Amino acid sequence: MTAPICPPGIVRAGADSAFGIAGSGLRAGADWYSSALRRDATPIDFGADVLAWWAAAARRDQPRWATEHQIVRQWPIARLRDFSTEPAVGVPTVLLPPQAGHDSCIVDYDADQSQIRTARAAGLASLYSLDWIGASATTRDASIEEYIAVVHDTVDQLGGRVNLVGDCQGGWLAVIYTALYPDTVATLTIAGAPVDFHAGEPLIHDWLRTLAPSRDLTFYRALVAANGGILPGEFQLAGFMAMQPQKEWDRQLQLFAHIHDDAHVARYRTFETWFQHTQPINGAFFLWILEHLFQNNELVAGTLRVGAATVDLGRITCPLHLLAGSTDHITPPPQVYALADHVGTPPDQIVRQQAPGGHLGLFMGHDALRNHWAPLFGAIHARSEESVSARS
Repeated sequence: MTAPICPPGIVRAGADSAFGIAGSGLRAGADWYSSALRRDATPIDFGADVLAWWAAAARRDQPRWATEHQIVRQWPIARLRDFSTEPAVGVPTVLLPPQAGHDSCIVDYDADQSQIRTARAAGLASLYSLDWIGASATTRDASIEEYIAVVHDTVDQLGGRVNLVGDCQGGWLAVIYTALYPDTVATLTIAGAPVDFHAGEPLIHDWLRTLAPSRDLTFYRALVAANGGILPGEFQLAGFMAMQPQKEWDRQLQLFAHIHDDAHVARYRTFETWFQHTQPINGAFFLWILEHLFQNNELVAGTLRVGAATVDLGRITCPLHLLAGSTDHITPPPQVYALADHVGTPPDQIVRQQAPGGHLGLFMGHDALRNHWAPLFGAIHARSEESVSARS
């Protein structure tokens, strides 16, 4: 989700974070000491480990998609990637990744942690993903209407009817699109995607209340203006890290403790390659999200307008899959499940699932992919096959 940011240097780590950091330090220290004893390590070895840790922590690579595919369409703000194994088999499925200053390849994060590969294994042979392009001077004023147009162009190109799967920001975008064009969506799936932005107790609201007191977005508008009409991805990253600083400390300390474990270092580099690589966000789009969704909660209020149309969630009648993370501090489960209270979909065609873990793990964690995404994609495949049979 494109979320409120925390300026670098502003960190509000509470008592829980402090205890968490201390606990991480003790665990890492014990792990390194055990390894040192096994290796008969000397003070010189300790220095070498520090240098090895620094080299691994400072390394930055370009994120890459794990599965072979083709780019079949491009707009100034997005690309359409084709992962199909067979053309025109069943209803096409389109993934809408998050867009919060990171690369869209989180949906194809790694060969063993990939929504794309999980979907293909479940039988979804006609499979695509949008890929959001970082903002530039020419796209800094891109609007919500332009993002909806990209989704609409995609659906048109794929035959006029698709299964939509949206993660986080991609989820509420998919919801808005489906409400505007309900006849073009066969099934709608959202994961970790806020619909009622005021439900639950997300940490993001703490930041918004702090940086935009009395609903005044001056800080954010000034931030965007100072950066040429865009929001640097580094600011988003700083905000996410500041929400749970103990996790960042834990990753670094555990890297040092396991610096001689090649598998651990490889896993660390894979994650950091994606997490630390940032891309800028279109300033106009970011400010629109803050005002109309985070602050005014217009999606569930029924007052959200896109172009000349009002977004009426009651127009959504297709089968729904709502997937949330049990400990998601970015998008608590009530924000996801709220969609069920506003749509026209029959209750027996709404499936709610809750995966263990937090926000990012919901999209690429082993447990979520195996125990939740695999059967979810299987259900979408079964409905797609039924749809083809019914039309033939």
